[in-house]
Amino acid sequence: MKIHHALNRTVGILVLTSAAFSSSVSLAAPQTMMVAGGCFWCVESDFELVQGVSDVVSGYSGGQTENPTYKQVSTGKTGHFEVVEIQFDDEIVSLEVLANYFWKTIDPTDPYGQFCDKGTPYKTAMFYQSPEQKSVFEASLANVNATKPFKDKIVTEILPAKTFYKAEEYHQSYYTKNPFRYAYYRASCGRDNRIESLWGDVASKQYH
Repeated sequence: MKIHHALNRTVGILVLTSAAFSSSVSLAAPQTMMVAGGCFWCVESDFELVQGVSDVVSGYSGGQTENPTYKQVSTGKTGHFEVVEIQFDDEIVSLEVLANYFWKTIDPTDPYGQFCDKGTPYKTAMFYQSPEQKSVFEASLANVNATKPFKDKIVTEILPAKTFYKAEEYHQSYYTKNPFRYAYYRASCGRDNRIESLWGDVASKQYH
């Protein structure tokens, strides 16, 4: 009887320990960062290269229209930006590193859009979801202003996050679903050439 009681107690402790461990794992949700950098296909492809980033989702945010469609957003009348929501493990890559990387993937001097895409949906912005994120983004911007290798003013805004609306499924991972069309679009839009002319290199190419 004593052996059975001892075994039952041991099993009970193991079950409780396992449950506590599972609970702690489930609470360790990935962090998220939301940015707008022009065409979300390109921003998604750039950030999915970064070690520690587990997922990048294309979507819309910053405007007033609920559950917007791509057609609605592209008119420029919804106030929404094309954005991406980046999920990452902050034990592998920090928000600061991702924020600094972001600048090197865009043209932060363009107030009208990005590269060949113009209008509100294609403007650049960083959307903070907490006071801590705001501080990180502002510090990153201050550092870029102090070290940028060009004279033009940085116009990228740091804004409070609003509701994120996931874009249509055909936009998700577009660069992997349609690699030739994506490559043609990116090249013809002049994204990498403009980034290189500003920063001296293209940040995302370091992963190729």
